[in-house]
Amino acid sequence: MPIGMSTTPDLATLEEIERRVLWLSVRMIDYANRRGETEIKVGGHQASSASMVSIMTALWFGHIGGEDKVAVKPHASPLYHSIKYLTGELDRSYLTRLRDFGGLQSYPSRTKDPDVADFSTGSVGLGAVAPLFSAAARRFVDAHHGPRPPARFIATVGDAELDEGNVWEAIADPALQGLGNVMLVIDLNRQSLDRVVPGIQSRRLTRFFAEAGWHVIEVKYGAKLLAAFARDGGDALRKHIDDMPNEEYQSLFAVEGSELRLRFLENADPAVERFISTIDDGDVGGLIRNLGGHDIGELLKAYRRADAVTDRPTVVFAYTVKGRGLPLAGDPMNHSALLTEDQIDDLRSSMGLTADTEWDRFDPHSAAGGVCTAVGESINNEPTPPRPAIQVPEASGATQKPITSSQEAFGRVLVHLGKDPELASRMVTASPDVAVSTNLGGWINAQGVFSATESVEYGVSDRILKWAPGPDGRHIELGISEMNLFLLLGQLGLAHEHHGEMLLPIGTVYDPFVLRGLDALIYSLYNDSKFIIVGTPSGVTLAPEGGAHQSSITPSVGLELPGIVAIEPAYAGAVDWLLTDALRDLAAPVGRSRYLRLSTRPIDQKPFVDATGRLGEDRIRTSVLAGGYRLRESNGGPPLILAASGPVMPEVLAAAAILEEEGVGVTVVDITSQDRLFHAWTMSLDQAARGARLPDGPGHIANLISPSERNAPIVTVHDAAPHSLAWLGSVFGQRTVPIGVDRFGESGTIADLYKAMGFLPEQIVNSALAALEG
Repeated sequence: MPIGMSTTPDLATLEEIERRVLWLSVRMIDYANRRGETEIKVGGHQASSASMVSIMTALWFGHIGGEDKVAVKPHASPLYHSIKYLTGELDRSYLTRLRDFGGLQSYPSRTKDPDVADFSTGSVGLGAVAPLFSAAARRFVDAHHGPRPPARFIATVGDAELDEGNVWEAIADPALQGLGNVMLVIDLNRQSLDRVVPGIQSRRLTRFFAEAGWHVIEVKYGAKLLAAFARDGGDALRKHIDDMPNEEYQSLFAVEGSELRLRFLENADPAVERFISTIDDGDVGGLIRNLGGHDIGELLKAYRRADAVTDRPTVVFAYTVKGRGLPLAGDPMNHSALLTEDQIDDLRSSMGLTADTEWDRFDPHSAAGGVCTAVGESINNEPTPPRPAIQVPEASGATQKPITSSQEAFGRVLVHLGKDPELASRMVTASPDVAVSTNLGGWINAQGVFSATESVEYGVSDRILKWAPGPDGRHIELGISEMNLFLLLGQLGLAHEHHGEMLLPIGTVYDPFVLRGLDALIYSLYNDSKFIIVGTPSGVTLAPEGGAHQSSITPSVGLELPGIVAIEPAYAGAVDWLLTDALRDLAAPVGRSRYLRLSTRPIDQKPFVDATGRLGEDRIRTSVLAGGYRLRESNGGPPLILAASGPVMPEVLAAAAILEEEGVGVTVVDITSQDRLFHAWTMSLDQAARGARLPDGPGHIANLISPSERNAPIVTVHDAAPHSLAWLGSVFGQRTVPIGVDRFGESGTIADLYKAMGFLPEQIVNSALAALEG
């Protein structure tokens, strides 16, 4: 029963609520498509909502409590909003603003909808497993910060979503095993967008979950059919229905009466004919179409069976029919079909409503109204308190080697930050089986690997890396799945909102494989999660690994994604400042996630030390955090700017020295975040377009390119696609020659790959001279 209610409401009341929820969802979609002329179809999913109405009514009004977290099937969004309206959380005005700008979103959204606090859904397959990762985050929080109130993590999932590979990556990952507070409810309507799915698929799905260690429950038949199966001849009836192809069974929803009887009995055993002969034509449909996914009583029993198994997750396969209760039920092409005006009028009348009462809530003094009020008081969302302020130093204090890589510097900074007990208590790292090769080894040795239970690792004393999983560990090791990494980071980053304890999640992954998990990364950012992702090693600088492991377009992705700031420091000192700044920002009310793109190439740190001495530590730190600094100043001559980012800096400085000998006045700008520079500039353009101007003009880039240099050519050098920095010339209208990676790499030495891409000093010099000559 729902928390806050002494008893589960009676089935008649729940079925009354179910009918109203169905009506409101169908009418919302209908209104959205008829509220005025539009250039394109507004859309909506009346049939997909109808298949879920019993599942969601049973959940919200007969099962879940205030601590529970639920991901809603994307196409059932109107059902969710109808429930939130009936329980008092959603204002009536929103019901006529589905898919409207500033109104209710097409699919549930934490950041755009007024009544969604748990999970955004919409990119199919991701919301389906988000509760699994949220439960993993809850397990981590409980282990390190004390148990929270009991909570269940539930997903309502369309069966076609299970075609997505990320679902199976999540279900099979050992780090997610044993989460007995997770339940997936599968809307097994056996229809996708374009077809009825063959019956063999449902049997495979059941087996896949079972073999992954899940508790499997089937709710195939409703109470009427179960009672019929128990009668004489019932076994033959059950076999006839079980053996019937999905396509044939679906077609039975298009006919009634004697025609339905004839269609159903085609090729039937005589025992089935004798059984059906005892049933009136008008009752045949109500019996043979009595599926478990539309029987609230059977669904509630299944949910309680799931609660009783606490050592593993549960999946409930609820058999339904798409469009159930509507004229388009069972139609193979009903996915995006809409009821006609006459059909809407008929449905409204059948619900006992009129045009004046169609949007009404229940009378609060009625049984249904009382249930809605009680459920609303128990489970409606409360405002989330602000994130707590945390103390993060401006620099970690870690000692760095004179010659080191940005990846190695990251590892040292992380270890040093972990020495602060208060800060470390909130930090958690994760990686998809690449912890050692992304320099998390020191952190793991100091903080341990997380496991819900202690486990014995043989031969640990002989290893440099101490791999001894237990409840005190602060690193979560996943299997090789970048989708799982970003989904986990996303839910760890919402620990404050979901579990009342803010975490500072840091994930590491080989940079090219950021793209493999891109959908999950976007999903987590869309949920307004806050985390740090470190992509390392990166670029063709990872020379021996070859083109399969050499990233080129990831900086562009980082620049273009909302909710995250992309940074690419070349030097250890900049890594330190940028990482501590990122941790501080995770706790800020309007803070954003971070993407650090790093390298394994060791480079001399002296140029950064010299620049720090010349500019002063406070000034250079401010510049590094703003997006860049002047690493090398011009000594006079025809002005030229070399702007670069990341591990190519030694070649850029060598080219500057050669050009200076030729009498060119070279300024070298180290771009630590093209993201921050670009968005500060475009913000100024946006303000200008709105009739206002920012006091600092195009932002920090005005500090990097002095007024006397704004007619000088720019040569950009980046171990990435050449366009990633080419925009710099647009700020002040300067001639620009971009040097970057415009083809797939291959194995070789750094010198080989740099020569192939035009990164060697003499090649940069030639590009610079060409730029100077125009």
